[in-house]
Parts: sequence; structure tokens; C-alpha cells
Amino acid sequence: MTLHYKKLGEGKPLLILHGLFGSLDNWMTLAKEWSNQHEVWLIDQRNHGQSPHSNDFSYTVMAQDLDSFIQEHQIYQPTIIGHSMGGKTAMEFAVNSPESVGQLIVVDIAPVSYQVHHYAIIEALESVKLDQVKSRKEVDEIISSTIHEFGVRQFLLKNLYWKEKEQLAWRFNLSAIKKEIIPISEWSISEKQYKGKSLFIKGGASEYILPEYSKDISVKFPNYILEEVENAGHWVHAEKKEAFKSIIDQFLSQ
Repeated sequence: MTLHYKKLGEGKPLLILHGLFGSLDNWMTLAKEWSNQHEVWLIDQRNHGQSPHSNDFSYTVMAQDLDSFIQEHQIYQPTIIGHSMGGKTAMEFAVNSPESVGQLIVVDIAPVSYQVHHYAIIEALESVKLDQVKSRKEVDEIISSTIHEFGVRQFLLKNLYWKEKEQLAWRFNLSAIKKEIIPISEWSISEKQYKGKSLFIKGGASEYILPEYSKDISVKFPNYILEEVENAGHWVHAEKKEAFKSIIDQFLSQ
């Protein structure tokens, strides 16, 4: 699969993977700042952004996508940053292809099985009849009855685009996401290790990386450190950008 991407700057390669329902555009502000010192690659994962849609949607195939992308563009041992779903892709890739990873940065996710908690979002998105709505505002009004958090709605609405005149569409492949949401959530990482340098970043107000997950992380990533960004939720990179960037900049400079 040929993934959509954007490349900025020059220097040591830095590759960024977004989370579920996201796209590379979510990371553009940080990517522009890092591009002053790094060759930054932003990737739309399959079924997201402007990358192709497919019924195949698992961390195995997304890790294979990443492997193909790195080989195609001859990117030598990049630092890989992955948030949430992107973090799972990055972890799966790192344990299977450790020689292809310079350093690993995992944002607010752990190599553990999670309970499915995206049903409400999927239900809200499915309630939108895209052949009938005429504006983003109208879509926002529809999903607001289920999704009360303004920031979450704005994040999702960034995926709307005009497929043709007066016809809105979602960038992500909602049907594939719905079909695979249980295995995507309950994913178990491959039975291998990545022994390179790894940084895990936790949002202080998020419950995605709990203290009891430390053993699971250390088994797979024995050379890891954990940093916490206070008063940040799951979208730590957007909520506390400067504190988040400072932690990563320090890690990259070592």
C-alpha cells in the first residue's frame, strides 16, 4: 500500500504516526518546529487521512505498511514517534524490525490489551447522513448529542472534506474501523523485544498508561524511560505542546 505522507526539513530522520481517527495534519505544527533540525516524515496510516482505504486493518498490516514505507524511501534508522494507535503500530514494528529503528517514542499508550471504548464515537459518526448534510456545522450539531466534548468533536470534524460539490465525506474508513475496533483495541504485541532506547510519555490526566503496566512495558522495551506531562489528557501533544516537545527534545539530544 502506498501511504500518503509529507516530508519536511533535513537532518536525522524523525517519523510520526498519528492515532485513531487522526491524520498527519494533527502533527503539522510540531513537525514544522522539529524540521529545523530533523528530516521529518509525517504519514497517514491506512484508512486515515489521504492514504488508501482497505478492509484489512490490523497492527500487523500497519507495521508492514511502515516497513515498506521506510524501505521505499530509504530512511535509515529513524526515531519513530507514535501516538495511541500510531504508538501501537510503532511498537509492533520495533519489536519485529529492531534494526530499522533508531529510537522509539510512544505517546500515551502501552503494549497491553484495552477495553473497547470507541463505540459512542462510531455510533455518533454513523448517525450522520453525509448525503443529506450541507455543512460542518450541521454535522457538529448532530454528533454533539452523543459527543459532548468540544475538542473531541473538532478533532473528528477535521476529517470532513468535500468529496465533490455539495457532498461531504469522511477521510477515515469508518466501516473498516467499526469492523475491526475490537481486535484493534484488544491487540496483543508480538512475542519479541525492542532493546533500543525507548521513551514513553504519559498524559497526567490520562489512564492509558497505568502504574501496573510498567512490567508489560519493561518486558518488551527493557531500555525504556517514562515521562509524564502534568494536567494533560490522551491528546497530550495538543493539550500541552510545549511541555511535550521539551521532553522529546531532551530525549533526542541525548
